[in-house]
Amino acid sequence: MIKENFIKLYEDSFRRNWNLPALTDYSKETTFTFREVAGEIARIHLLFEECQVRQGDKIALVGKDCARWCIAYMATVTYGAVIVPILQDFNPNDIHHIINHSDSAFLFVSDRIWDSLEEERIESVRGVFSLSDFRCLYQRNDENIRKLLKELDERMNRKYPGGFTGQDVRYADIDNDKVTLINYTSGTTGFSKGVMLTGNNLAGNITYAQTLDVIFRGERMLCFLPLAHAYSCAFYFLVPMALGAHVYFLGKTPSPKILLKAFEEVKPHLIITVPLILEKIYKKMILPQLNKRAMKLALNIPLLDIRIYSQIRKRLVDAMGGNFREVIVGGAAMNQEVTDFLFKIKFPFTIGYGMTECAPLISYDNHKEFIPGSCGQILKGIMDVRIDSEDPYNTVGEIQVRGENVMKGYYKNEEATANAFTKDGWLCTGDLGTINESRRIFIRGRNKTMILGSSGQNIYPEEIESKLNNLPFVMESVVVEKNGKLVGLVYPDYDSVDGTGISHQDLSAVMEQNRIELNKLLAPYESVAQLQLYPTEFEKTPKKSIKRYLYGKY
Repeated sequence: MIKENFIKLYEDSFRRNWNLPALTDYSKETTFTFREVAGEIARIHLLFEECQVRQGDKIALVGKDCARWCIAYMATVTYGAVIVPILQDFNPNDIHHIINHSDSAFLFVSDRIWDSLEEERIESVRGVFSLSDFRCLYQRNDENIRKLLKELDERMNRKYPGGFTGQDVRYADIDNDKVTLINYTSGTTGFSKGVMLTGNNLAGNITYAQTLDVIFRGERMLCFLPLAHAYSCAFYFLVPMALGAHVYFLGKTPSPKILLKAFEEVKPHLIITVPLILEKIYKKMILPQLNKRAMKLALNIPLLDIRIYSQIRKRLVDAMGGNFREVIVGGAAMNQEVTDFLFKIKFPFTIGYGMTECAPLISYDNHKEFIPGSCGQILKGIMDVRIDSEDPYNTVGEIQVRGENVMKGYYKNEEATANAFTKDGWLCTGDLGTINESRRIFIRGRNKTMILGSSGQNIYPEEIESKLNNLPFVMESVVVEKNGKLVGLVYPDYDSVDGTGISHQDLSAVMEQNRIELNKLLAPYESVAQLQLYPTEFEKTPKKSIKRYLYGKY
């Protein structure tokens, strides 16, 4: 058990960093200090008390990344309730499902998303609050939340007659072994798994990050990855909030143009990203220069190539604000060409490894110790790793882990929880790899089928396939990534086609209509760009599962 209590980390941080800036909405240029965040939390706690919210109650949170998203999250966990963050790009049906499956009693939501939801489909929810100003958007008939909100200033004045001060910051006494967060790995009913993370899991990530010396009190970070993901939430919110760092929320789609402008203005001290962001910057900024004939000739001249690489590194560092110690990459495997080039020019980056079920960190190396091909050393004193093979140094096997960061299980899903662990208690990551003598992990392949979206969203092809297979004349399908886009391979139901008299030549037009209908059921980042007809049934295992690995590079 981690000795530092998760909730007390923030009680101490608010007092210590009272007058420092904490959260800024970059596009709106609005900033909350730690004092202002603590004051907002106190108001929400008072409202929770008046509404008789109990410790352990679930509170859902869905909306655009912003300061108030973080305030709602922090108010929930420091009260002793359980936060249920939901990716804002989820389909409304999936949001309804997660709210219901998690037994959430209250909901904090962006106004735009609330307009797409139906209150009659989330009957257990007692009240809904706007993330723009915390006003009440909806209250159940037997509630008086709006009345309580009108009286909140008066109640705050009565409770804190001398004004709310740092000494008034006193949060719930909750043991680290209690569930603090339920993070859903996907949206739809058939595939939902709510990862139950405890205060200990989160404290393990935070206290480890505090030892790395990559971000310090009063320094700046620019958040451009979805906070509803464990990776972004831990290192763009929970860690800096505990340290007293200042986080700016981009609030826009992180295209290279928008992102580089924000880097220039914010000048972050640490950058956390997914591979795709660096790959896009490489392709847009660097590759066009490298492909010029004169540059290719110059790079073949000894010593001159070193100076050129140094200039490229400086240009790239300056473009990303010129002020950071390190770029940490995670969430998926990075393109090997990009990795090798960045390492060659001595760009200060490293690649870590984690998963939602570990809240999320499993392994990490400082960029000065980073070895291309690896994803860092297992977290010393926090986690342990083994490879399910006879020779873990040379023979690929499943990567299995255990330690302080490992989840408690999946919410209301004992079967999935049991399947996630070995009989002797190791978490099965679903990834394949080896380790070396230094306990560095080398991922060699992936069992998991998850695809990483352009802005860091997790895409689960089985979910898309389950919807696609229900459309007309689709016998079976496989969704793959091709050139950065999702493509659905479809084996048609020829018996049904022949029974209707539709010509086989017209199937392409039918599938295009299917694609249009399919995308209406999906989040924008899941949109399928093309449906391709596949000539034969897909090859299957003895258990009749499609051998997906055969079609990944179709």
